[in-house]
Amino acid sequence: MSDKINYELEFVIQSSPQMLYQYISTPSGLSEWFADNVNSRGEKFTFIWDGSEEVANLLKKKSDEFIRFTWEEEEDDSCYFELRIKVDDITSDVSLFISDFADEDEVEEGKLLWTNQISSLKQVLGSA
Repeated sequence: MSDKINYELEFVIQSSPQMLYQYISTPSGLSEWFADNVNSRGEKFTFIWDGSEEVANLLKKKSDEFIRFTWEEEEDDSCYFELRIKVDDITSDVSLFISDFADEDEVEEGKLLWTNQISSLKQVLGSA
């Protein structure tokens, strides 16, 4: 079991859940905002940033709702990152919830990184 801390972030995104899901679950969608390039082979996704590669395994997904990955270097699947779409029943606002894990001294850095990444996603979606 890992000593990493789970943290969650919520971002309101002006998009349909279906369109948003395409951007969080497909290599082409993820390449638009999350990484320079993303390739997938089955359940294995390779994320490329500035020439370096990180491999993540797809743990689970549900169409138009969520996708969950774990980085290949993690010892177990208890540390993952998940992108979950929720629609408010009353306002119909679409929110993207990010659940991730980091070492205690890296949580703030992780939150900042996600905030910057989601800002890029909003620009791609025209939701900024």
